[in-house]
Amino acid sequence: MADDVGFDEPELSWSTQDFEQKIGFTGGRYTDTNAFFTFLVGLIMATIFFLLLEFVIGDSQEPRMGAADSFMVQFSSKFIDRGLGGYVMAAGIMLLFFWSCVILFVKGRKIKFQRTALALNLVPQDPNFFLNTATAREALLRIRGSVDDTSHFLLLNRIEVALSNLQNIGQISDVSSIVNAQASNDEDQVSSSYNLLTGFLWAIPVLGFIGTVLGLGDAIGSFGDTINAMKPGSGTEELKESLKDVTGGLSTAFDTTLLGLVGSILVQMLLTFRKRQEFLLLDECNEYCQTYVLSKLRLEKGGSGSRDRGGR
Repeated sequence: MADDVGFDEPELSWSTQDFEQKIGFTGGRYTDTNAFFTFLVGLIMATIFFLLLEFVIGDSQEPRMGAADSFMVQFSSKFIDRGLGGYVMAAGIMLLFFWSCVILFVKGRKIKFQRTALALNLVPQDPNFFLNTATAREALLRIRGSVDDTSHFLLLNRIEVALSNLQNIGQISDVSSIVNAQASNDEDQVSSSYNLLTGFLWAIPVLGFIGTVLGLGDAIGSFGDTINAMKPGSGTEELKESLKDVTGGLSTAFDTTLLGLVGSILVQMLLTFRKRQEFLLLDECNEYCQTYVLSKLRLEKGGSGSRDRGGR
């Protein structure tokens, strides 16, 4: 094993291979994301989206071919043909939506990168090889030579914690407890990386409801103005004509809620898929540690005179 220790170049380099690090932003630990970077990309995407609605689709307001153009115009109107309050709420919904999508995309790339550590030959596969205080140092050198920084990798950080403590305390039961505690910490770290998205899932529909309330307020105000403006003896046709703005305002108001609900559903679906993918990674790390680390732990004969119970 000693001949394998040391590498000219690390097989994995977080500083150069992490998705955010590669483009010049500080990458979050493990699969966490850089909030400023994801916000910036989400803002750019939301801006492009509204520019397309306003200047590309919006220019096709005049009748053209048929159903396709009509659908796109109606779709565009749900975002841009509304009062200032509704427009601001729609813009906020789409900003949070695109920001969420960017976070989930970046997390997907980081999860894929973390999974590459599972393919490294960190611990010799020889069935006669066992980990103890004597071999732990060589294993640690092997791991540290394979990557530039183990603290940024879920699997490697957990193994390094286990082997470092094996060198210090030499008790298998204690090392197993430490590995389990580290696994629990990793799960907490992964779960906390979704806190921002959880907040967005709450905020997106709330922005939709706020836009609806603003739209209803405008519609009710327009209805009051219509009633006050009616002259004695006015006909039914005049009343119908004056109520068009009121009903149009109600339609616009409820469209904002629709945007919020649809946006939150889409984000929730993507979030559920990404969480499942990430917790599968955690399960794979647990299985790796159990198979290639914990099952190979043995006490040195010179220490206690016998192997640890269960390792006979």
